[in-house]
Amino acid sequence: LPSLFDALSAARSAADAAPIEGQIWALWTSSGESEIDSFMAIGLSAMGAQDYPEALAAFGRIIEKKPDFAEGWNKRATVHYLMGDYQRSTEDIERVLALEPRHFGALSGLGLIALALGEPEQALEAFETALMIHPNMAGADTHIRELREMLKGRGI
Repeated sequence: LPSLFDALSAARSAADAAPIEGQIWALWTSSGESEIDSFMAIGLSAMGAQDYPEALAAFGRIIEKKPDFAEGWNKRATVHYLMGDYQRSTEDIERVLALEPRHFGALSGLGLIALALGEPEQALEAFETALMIHPNMAGADTHIRELREMLKGRGI
C-alpha cells in the first residue's frame, strides 16, 4: 500500500489516478480469508440491491470475525449513511480511520455526513484531508471550492 499511496499522490490527473485508486480499493476490499471475502461479496451485493438489513448483517459478520479489517467497518458505515443513520456511520468511520488513517473514502464519507448535518467547517476539513491523500479524488475539489465560498461569506 505505501507505494500505491505514493503513486496516487503523484498522479497528474484523475485518469492517471483511477487505476491506482482501483488497486487500493481492491486491496482494501480483500481480506485474504475466503469466509470474510464471501461476506464482503454478500454485503456488496445486498448494498447494490438496496437490501440494507442484509448488507448490515453481512458487514456485521465481517466485523465480528475480523475486527481489524477496516473495510468491513467502512462498508457498514456506508450502509448506515445510506439509511440516514449518521451517528452510527460516523462511529464506524472513526474505527476505519483508527485502522487505516489514509482511507480517503472514509474521510469523504465524514465530509458527506457533515454536509448532511449542516456542519460545513467539519465537511471542509474532512474533504481537505481526503484530498491531501488523494489529490485527484472525484468530487472532493468541488465540495472544497463550494464550502470555502460558503464559509467565506460567513467570515470564516
